[in-house]
Amino acid sequence: MDNNVVTRFPPSPTGFFHVGGVRTALFNYLFARKHAGKFILRIEDTDKERSKKEFEDDIVSGLAWLGLTYDEGPIRQSGRTEIYRAQLEKLIHSGNAYVSKEKDVKEGGRQEVIRFKNPDRRIFFDDLIRGRIEFDTTELADFIIAKSIDEPLYHFAVVVDDVDMGITHVIRGEEHISNTPRQILMIEALGGKRPEYAHLPLILDKDRSKLSKRKHGECVSLRYYIEKGYLREAVINYMALLGWNSGTNKELFSIDELIQNFDFGKVQKSGAIFDETKLAWFNKQYMLKLGEDGLAKKLEDYIPLGTLEETMRQKLIPIIIERVSTFGEAKILWEQGEFSYVKGVDGITRENLVWKDSTEEATKKHLHALQSLLLTIPDEAFTKDTVKSAVWEYASKEGRGAVLWPLRMSLSGKEKSPDPFVLADLLGKAETLRRLQAAQNIFT
Repeated sequence: MDNNVVTRFPPSPTGFFHVGGVRTALFNYLFARKHAGKFILRIEDTDKERSKKEFEDDIVSGLAWLGLTYDEGPIRQSGRTEIYRAQLEKLIHSGNAYVSKEKDVKEGGRQEVIRFKNPDRRIFFDDLIRGRIEFDTTELADFIIAKSIDEPLYHFAVVVDDVDMGITHVIRGEEHISNTPRQILMIEALGGKRPEYAHLPLILDKDRSKLSKRKHGECVSLRYYIEKGYLREAVINYMALLGWNSGTNKELFSIDELIQNFDFGKVQKSGAIFDETKLAWFNKQYMLKLGEDGLAKKLEDYIPLGTLEETMRQKLIPIIIERVSTFGEAKILWEQGEFSYVKGVDGITRENLVWKDSTEEATKKHLHALQSLLLTIPDEAFTKDTVKSAVWEYASKEGRGAVLWPLRMSLSGKEKSPDPFVLADLLGKAETLRRLQAAQNIFT
C-alpha cells in the first residue's frame, strides 16, 4: 500500500449531517489513519441555492463531536472558482470540451453550456469492495460539465479537486458508482492520476428501504443522536459495523482498534441495516464503561443530581442507569417524575396502600410491624440486604404482596418503582422510618 494515502470527505451542505455521511467520513478517516495518510474535509457547495451555512456548521461540529479530525479543510468549492475556470479553459483548448448553445428550459431562449466531448469507449475500474466494474460510456453522449465558464457542475468540480488535492482513494456510497465513468474520463482528459475506488453499501431501514430524511425524518441526522444523549464512542463503533466486520465475534471496538483492523476486504456489498435498538445497546455498553464517577459527571449534564445528598446520589445512579440506554432517556424519565421519590412522596391514599385482596386494618398492622422490624437494624448496617433479611420472614408469613406493596408505596408513592429494599437503602434508615410513619398516619 502506498504510504501517501489521501482520502477526502466531501459533503454538500444542503441538509443536516446524515448518518450515511457519518459512515462515509468514518471509513475515509479509518483508512487514512491506518496508512498514516491524509484526511481532507471538502465542502462541495457548488449548489448555491441549496447550500446553507447552518448545514456546513452542523457537519463541521458533527465531525468535531465524533473526534474525526481532518488534516486539511474545510476547503470550500465556492472559493475555488478560478481553479475550475482554468481547467475548463484547458479542456476547451485541448478539444476535450466545447461550448454549446442550448435551449434554456426555465428561462426560454438559449444559453451557453460547456459539454465534455465523450470519446465513446469502454471504461473499467477495480473497485476495492465490488471487484471489476465496466461501463460503456457511449450512452453518456457528450455530457454537460458547466453551466458557464464560471459555473462548474458537481461532477467536474469533484474531478478537478480530486486531481488537484492528490486524492488516492475515493471512498463513497454505492449510489455514486454511476458517476465514476464520467469522472474517470475527465480525470484522464485533465492528465490526472486515477484514484482507487471503494463504493460502500447503502444504509437501509429495517424494511430495507434507503434511509432518507424525506421518509424517515430527523432520525437520519447525527444531531438527533447527539441530542438524545448518545456517546460518540457508541456511535462510531456502531457506524463502523454498518457494512464492515472484523471477521470475529468481537463487537466493541475503540477508535484505535477500528483503525488497526479496518480493511476493505471485510466490507460487505449488500445494504447495511440501521437499527436504533442495536445502537442503543452499544450505547448502554459504553455507558457502563464510564464507571461510577464518569456516569455521575455525564448524568449531571442531563439531570440535577447536584441537588441530592452525596450518598443518595451515588445510590441513585445505578437505579437510573438500569432503566435507560441513553442519557437523554434519563432526562426524560427525570422530567416525567420517575425518580421524584428522592425528594418525597405526595398524594398517597388508603386505597393506594392496600394490596389487592388485603384490608385497611391488615395494611395498617403490616406498616406498624415493618417499622418495628426496621428499627432493629443498626444505622450503619441499614442496606437493601439487611432490610430484606429483617422483613422477609414476616412478609412470607403474612403474604408478600400484602406486606411489601404498602412498603413500596410508602417509600415511593408509585405503583412502579425499584423494589422496596432498594428504596429503603437509597433513602436511608431515618427517612424510611419517617415515610412508614407518615403512611400509618393516613389510617388514623
